[in-house]
Order: sequence, then C-alpha cells, then structure tokens
Amino acid sequence: MTPPARAPLAAMDVQPRRKASSYPAPFAARMSGREKRQLGDVFGLSRFGVNLTTLAPGAQSALLHRHTRQEEFVYILSGTPTLRTDEGEFPLQPGMCIGFPANGLAHHLVNRTAEEVRYLEIGDRDPQDVGQYPEDDLVARFSARGWSFTRKDGTPW
Repeated sequence: MTPPARAPLAAMDVQPRRKASSYPAPFAARMSGREKRQLGDVFGLSRFGVNLTTLAPGAQSALLHRHTRQEEFVYILSGTPTLRTDEGEFPLQPGMCIGFPANGLAHHLVNRTAEEVRYLEIGDRDPQDVGQYPEDDLVARFSARGWSFTRKDGTPW
C-alpha cells in the first residue's frame, strides 16, 4: 500500500485562512465572524475544495448566492444555523446536510444563535464558474487566479 502524500492531521490544526473574505470592501465586512480552514488546500487538492467553517454568533457563511457551474455540499457538525434560500428559511442541526446543484437555489447560512456553528463545505473548482448574488450588486467570476468581482453592469469594484 502506498502511504499518503501527506500525513493525516487534525482539521483544527489547519490554520484559518488569513483573509476573512475575498469579497470587495463593501461586502467583506459582512463576513465578520466567519472563519475558514481550507482543508483541501493542505493536501494539494485542486479539483475540489473542502473547508471547515466556523460561524460565530451573528455571522453568516456568505452573501446570498448561487453558482452557474459549481456544485456545493454542506454538512453541519455542530450548532444550529438557519439555511436561507430564495424559497425561504430552514433550521439545520448537527448531522444534517444539503447539496446545491449549479444554477439551483441561491443560499447561505446564518447563525442566529448564541453558540458557534461549525460545518464542512465542499465544492468543485470549475474554472468557468460565475457567482450570482440576487440581493447585491455583485457578480463573481472564478479563474486560476481566484475570484474576481464586478458590479452587475460589468463595471469593476
């Protein structure tokens, strides 16, 4: 048997991402209280990402969004976040999971409790993906350099 390229490790030993958000300044502040540990990157995964995300009380996972090509999967480890979509709100609890196909529901998680929320998020890294934000004047495009943002009329942020 071939040993793993990198030894197994405890997920909480992975340092949180230094920059809390890649959103432009008017939106980045809304990600206060969100901490992501990029687990997939530690192992050199390039086709999909795996994040261990923690939301402090009052924090949210992202702006309400959908992807044109990326699929996402979320598994709740601890806490009781609210899943907010363009079809309504749904309470979640540990052990619950949900998937978001490309061009599906706009979604994000909100922590409206006094306890931390922790979950795994998994998504592919389609280089032609576009993030759409129905409540905000924002469009995100993915490339080898990461996400770039414009307003909905195409002007840069």
